[in-house]
Amino acid sequence: MTAELRSCPAMLISAPASGQGKTTVTAALAYYHRQQGRRVRVFKTGPDFIDPQILAFACGQPVYQLDLWMMGEAHCREMLYRAAGDADLILIEGVMGLFDGDSSSADLAQALAVPVAAVIDAQGMAQTFAAVAYGLANYRPGLAFAGAIANKVGSAGHAKMLQEALPDATPLLAAMARDEAVGLPSRHLGLLQAEEIGDLNVRLARAAELLNSFTPCLLPEPVTFADVSTNPPPRLLQGKRIAVARDAAFSFLYQANLDCLQAMGAELMFFSPLADSALPEADSVYLPGGYPELHLQVLASNTQMKQALTAHHQASKPLYAECGGFLYLLDSLADKEGHQAAMVGLLPGNAVMQSRLVNLGMHSLQLEQGEIRGHSFHFSKLETALEPFTVSSPQRSFGHGEGFFRKGSLQASYLHLYFPYNPQLAASFF
Repeated sequence: MTAELRSCPAMLISAPASGQGKTTVTAALAYYHRQQGRRVRVFKTGPDFIDPQILAFACGQPVYQLDLWMMGEAHCREMLYRAAGDADLILIEGVMGLFDGDSSSADLAQALAVPVAAVIDAQGMAQTFAAVAYGLANYRPGLAFAGAIANKVGSAGHAKMLQEALPDATPLLAAMARDEAVGLPSRHLGLLQAEEIGDLNVRLARAAELLNSFTPCLLPEPVTFADVSTNPPPRLLQGKRIAVARDAAFSFLYQANLDCLQAMGAELMFFSPLADSALPEADSVYLPGGYPELHLQVLASNTQMKQALTAHHQASKPLYAECGGFLYLLDSLADKEGHQAAMVGLLPGNAVMQSRLVNLGMHSLQLEQGEIRGHSFHFSKLETALEPFTVSSPQRSFGHGEGFFRKGSLQASYLHLYFPYNPQLAASFF
């Protein structure tokens, strides 16, 4: 029996380097096609949490990550196949430059047979734009190339010059006019979160308008996706209620993690450590990553929430924390200016924000239920006398492992783990 096929216009949006405008262009494309009445599904290459918030705002749908190493190729294929069933357009935003990294955007595009569209900052460029596009299109044999997208185009004449310089095999898919007002503001971990950009809708509407300033914005060609059959996760959390922290301080959540918990039978209830004085009635608590360092005084002064988490732990109920959630459970946390505040105090130790990145990369974690994968990305330095239960294995030879800590029913680390990689292990946290 042959697998069922689904067809949908799709492209992976990459660039020669970071800073070319991939996120702005991808969000503008999603917003524009949504305005045209099309159902747009967007994915993000790699383990990023922040860009997906912007992209979700633009397309009006949850945005999922795609990563060959962290998720596995079959799972990536399954995600695209599902999206193709209810979408008129699939966009995948790449990471860094097209060929950069151990698991690059080009690797993902080639494995999933999705053509690449290259965003190139055309400011100060004419025919060289075509040379850059040609190099990206032909550097790796067998990589399908949809065309080029010119960013920061100065005029209609500039757009025409770029278009005429491109070879026939590399069409100009869009030419976005230069306008600094559509740029997306950033901080140390990347772009600001969607809810922090008060005029995001105005910026995206303007960016979508700029896509059609000089040339028609073209739809990519349809891509055929084959069905990938995977077994649903076991209902190991049937009847369990999980309280999930979600607010401006704790917002680094994979939608796929939440879906996985629900698929295993869990009921999710969201709460805010910033604003709430009590936990929901729940069997377990999930504290994801985020920006606790930007909300030190509010978190420190919410003593009722800290007491509620302490009581939850004293009742031997499961408590699982990642990165920012992990920092929140320490004795104290200090920002990079040295302002220190008392946190929950369930884990002995302190953390201090640094001016430079402390750890970045993919990690494998081995626990009793097998392997699970995820990533680390943090600017804080931990000081603790608590010995880790185990230490993760970094994917890169020059990376360093992250300690995974246990204290009674509490489990925590800097790692952002991808639950669908090993649902049984993820269930054990709750």
